[in-house]
Amino acid sequence: MVGPFPGPSPCGDTIIETRNNKLEMQSVNNKSLIAELDKLLERLHVPSEYASCVTGGSFDEASITKNIEACEWLSGALRSVEVPILESAFANMRAVKEKKSELEKLKSTFVRRATEFLRNYFASLVDFMINDKSYFSQRGQLKRPDHADLRYKCRTYARLLQHLKVLKREATVMFRCSGVLAFYAVAREFANELRTNTKASRNPTIWLDAAAGAGQVVNNTDTSAVSEAYAKMLTIFVPLLVDESSFFSHFMCFEVPAINPPGTQPTSGDADDDDLGIMDIDDNDRKTGINPVEMAALNECLQDLLDGIQEDFYAVVDWAYKIDPLRCISMHGSTERYLSGQKADAAGFVRLLLGDLESRISMQFSRFVDEGCHQIERNEKNVRQMGVLGYIPRFAILATRMEQYIQGQSRDLVDQAYTKFVSIMFVTLEKIAQTDPKYADVFLLENYAAFQNSLYDLANVVPTLAKFYHQASESYEQACTRHISMIIYYQFERLFQFARKIEDLMYTISPEEIPFQLGLSKMDLRKVLKASLSGVDKSIQAMYKKLQKNLTSEELLPSLWDKCKKEFLDKYESFAQLVAKVYPTENIPSVIEMRDLLASL
Repeated sequence: MVGPFPGPSPCGDTIIETRNNKLEMQSVNNKSLIAELDKLLERLHVPSEYASCVTGGSFDEASITKNIEACEWLSGALRSVEVPILESAFANMRAVKEKKSELEKLKSTFVRRATEFLRNYFASLVDFMINDKSYFSQRGQLKRPDHADLRYKCRTYARLLQHLKVLKREATVMFRCSGVLAFYAVAREFANELRTNTKASRNPTIWLDAAAGAGQVVNNTDTSAVSEAYAKMLTIFVPLLVDESSFFSHFMCFEVPAINPPGTQPTSGDADDDDLGIMDIDDNDRKTGINPVEMAALNECLQDLLDGIQEDFYAVVDWAYKIDPLRCISMHGSTERYLSGQKADAAGFVRLLLGDLESRISMQFSRFVDEGCHQIERNEKNVRQMGVLGYIPRFAILATRMEQYIQGQSRDLVDQAYTKFVSIMFVTLEKIAQTDPKYADVFLLENYAAFQNSLYDLANVVPTLAKFYHQASESYEQACTRHISMIIYYQFERLFQFARKIEDLMYTISPEEIPFQLGLSKMDLRKVLKASLSGVDKSIQAMYKKLQKNLTSEELLPSLWDKCKKEFLDKYESFAQLVAKVYPTENIPSVIEMRDLLASL
C-alpha cells in the first residue's frame, strides 16, 4: 500500500535557498572579477602603434606628435602598474610582474633612443651654428647674438624632453646645455671682434714713478672707446642672458605648453609671443610652485652658462685694463648700474656674473693702485732729494683724470684709491725728509705746499681730498714754524737765549732780583744788545738770504719771509716786555722801530 507523498520540509527549503544565494553571489563576483581582469588586461595591453613607435619610430619633426603620445602612454602605463593606482592584490601576480618588466624594457629602449637622437641632434645643430659664420660677429662688423633658430628647435622638442625627464631624470644631463655651447661661441666671437674694432693707444702711463719728472707730459690719448666697448658688451649680453636664463629654466626644468602639430596655425596668443610660447609658463610656475630639486638642477645648468660666459667678459675687462687702467673706474660704474637694476629673482646667475665682474674690475684697479704705491715708495731709494718730488704734481693730474671717469657707485672705489695713494705719499715724504735732518723742514714745507697748490680746486669738491688737503696744510704750518724758528735763532741766538734765561728765572724769583743773578746783569744785557742789534739790518738781511738759499720753490719765498718777519717781531716784542720789567732803566730799540726796519727791507 502506497502512502501519501510527503511535502517539502522546512529544513530542505532553507538549504536550497542558501545554495541559490551562494550561486548568485558567486556569479556576481565572477562578473566583477572578469571586469577587473578586463581592466587589468587593458592596462597591460601594449598598443601596436605605440610599441612600434617606442622601439623603432622616427624622431623627426613630422613624427614628434606621435612620439609624445607614445611617451605619454608609456608614462601612464608605468604608473598604472604601480600601487596605489593598481590594487595591491594584483601587484604580485606573475602576469603583472612580467608586463611591468616588459614596460621597463620599453622605457629603457625609448629613453636610450630618444636621448641618443636628441644628443646628436643638438650637437649637430650647435656644430652647424658654430661653423656658420653668419651667426657670429665678423671682422669689421659686430653682430648681436640671435638664437631664434636654436630656441625654436629646442621649443619643438621641449615636451619630449619633459617626458624623458619624467621617465629618467638623468637622461637630460648629457644635452641640456647644448645651446650654451653655441652661446659661448657667439659671445667669444663678439668679444674678440669688439676688441679688434676698438682703436686705442696701448701705451700705459707711468703715473707716479720716481724716474718720471714732475714736468713730464702725461699721455692724454682718449681711451673712452675702451669703456664704451665694455658698456656695449653689457648692453647686449645682460638682457640676453636674462632672457636665455628664462628660456633654459622653462626648457629644462618646468612644464612647457603643447606645440601645434605640423601644418596647423598657432593660436593668436602664440602668434603674438616673441618667445614661441616659452614665456607662457611663468603663470603656470606661479600656480604650481617650484620643486627644490628642479631648482637645483636649473641652477646647476645656469652655473654652466655663467662659468663659460664670464671668461669672455673677463677678457674684455683685462684688455681694457692693459690699455688704460683708469678705465676700470668707468667700467665699475657701468657694472654697478646694471647690478642695481637687476631684480634678485630675475636671473640669479646674471647677478652673480655682474658681481664677479665688479670684483674683477676692483681687483684690476687695485693692481694699478698698488703699483702706483710701489712707484711712490721707490722715491726712498734716492740718496739726496731736493725740491718737490715728482709724484706730487703728477698725483694731481692723476686725480683730475680719475674724477673724469667716475660714474655712480665708483666714487667709493676712487676715494679708497685716494686714501691709499696719499697715505703712502705722506709717509714716504716724511721718511725721505729724515734722511737729511738739516734740510728736512725745507723739504717738507715745499712738498706740502706743492700738494696744496696742485689739489686746491679738487679739494673744494672732493671731500676725501679735502681731508688730506687740511692734513697737508697742518704739516706745512708745522714745518714752516720749525724752519723759521731755526733761521731766527741761528741769527739772533744770544738775544733770545738771554730772554729765555730771564723767563725761566721769573718762575722762582721776582723781576727785581734777576739783574743780580750770574750772567744776567745790566752789563751782560748791554753786551748781548751790542752783539745782536748792532747792524741789525745786516742781520735781518742775512736771515733773508739764508731763508732764500735752501729754498727751491721761489714762489714760496714771499709768504715765508712774511711769516719769518712776523715771528721775529713777536719774539722781539716779548723780549722788549721782559727788559721793561727786569731792566726798566735800560734803553733798547723799540718794537715800532724794529717793525719799521723790517718793513723797509
